Amino acid sequence: MQKQLKGFWALFVLAGSFVLGSPLAFCAETYQIDAVHSRIGFAVKHMMVSTTKGEFTDYQGTITYDPDDLKASTADIVVKTPSINTRNEKRDEHLKSADFLEVEKFPEITFKNVKFVKQGDGIAMTGDLTIKNVTKTTTLFGQVSGPVKSPMGGTVIGIEADGAINRQDFGVSFNKQMDNGGLLVDDVVLIQVSIEADKK
Repeated sequence: MQKQLKGFWALFVLAGSFVLGSPLAFCAETYQIDAVHSRIGFAVKHMMVSTTKGEFTDYQGTITYDPDDLKASTADIVVKTPSINTRNEKRDEHLKSADFLEVEKFPEITFKNVKFVKQGDGIAMTGDLTIKNVTKTTTLFGQVSGPVKSPMGGTVIGIEADGAINRQDFGVSFNKQMDNGGLLVDDVVLIQVSIEADKK
């Protein structure tokens, strides 16, 4: 009789853990990036004295995330290069040209096969970044918030992350030498990502 009771209570506790939403009930969920509440931006030094900031306004992607198992978490993001915006039309046209992104020939930047790894109090997201058909392993460091329930319905997560790349590694090589020995445009580009994503 005691064995039967023990078996009964074990099943009861297991079933209750799923109902109450304990860690036993968690699994990897897929989220769609909400571009209205997100930003994929960049920053680069200009003439070594100021910082020019910009962003891409057209992008999409999915994030598979399990708060209890980062190994099961991944992301795939596609950015449309013609959507680059630095709030200056003349500069944007130059960035779209063959000197920089060649948007007609290379209309997309992708960040794929992204893996999440715990890094101190945050995470490291390492994946394949492709710009102008050149792919390099790239890591962004940041935080994941959520999942939380939205007042409008559904489940939401957020990601804040940044990192740095050398644009020369991707064939974005235009530059001019200044009289003081500095460069017109720095080779190091900071990537700044702020994403909100909704459970599909």
